[in-house]
Amino acid sequence: MTGVRDAVRAGSRGERVLSAAKLMLGWVALLWLLELVDVVSGHALDGFGIVPRTPSELVDVVPAAFVHFGFAHVAANTVPLLVLGFLAALGGIRRFTAVCALVVVADGLGVWLISPSGTNTAGASGLIFGLFGFLLVTGFVERRPLGVLVGVLVAALWGGSMLAGLAPTQSGVSWQGHLVGLVAGVAAAFVLRRRDTGPRGELPV
Repeated sequence: MTGVRDAVRAGSRGERVLSAAKLMLGWVALLWLLELVDVVSGHALDGFGIVPRTPSELVDVVPAAFVHFGFAHVAANTVPLLVLGFLAALGGIRRFTAVCALVVVADGLGVWLISPSGTNTAGASGLIFGLFGFLLVTGFVERRPLGVLVGVLVAALWGGSMLAGLAPTQSGVSWQGHLVGLVAGVAAAFVLRRRDTGPRGELPV
């Protein structure tokens, strides 16, 4: 029976890894496809960015997270979104979807409320900061050793660049969106925390 249980757990882990990888590869591919459409259409999709405190712009709170201003913008977000999204999705696609929804909506509303007048904000960086914040603290919140280890590794790899992204001195960068996304990700770790502990040694991220 022990061998059967181990095989089932190994199969489940493999399926989880494959599902997370497929999801994030598809997500990133969608971002590149949308930017290609944007370029071909003469940047028609740039209008889905968020212009602060304009009531009609509230409909763009979610679409703005999928629109970018040029291929260089998409490229800059591709690796961190792919890696951080994959790690977060390993904890379960359903919870990952809830985390992303919370971060995207909160970040979009935050940008709408506090970004400077006359700006147009779009891109996946708010979600990236949210996933970073989520991974950073969720292991501590749930007291899961593997999650704590992931948080430490994420902090070591991306902590410096994330702090730089919060600096208000950077021109052309929405530090407001980064800050709100980070806070939303940390909040998601508390709001969507798991309370089941599972067998020792089988703790999910």
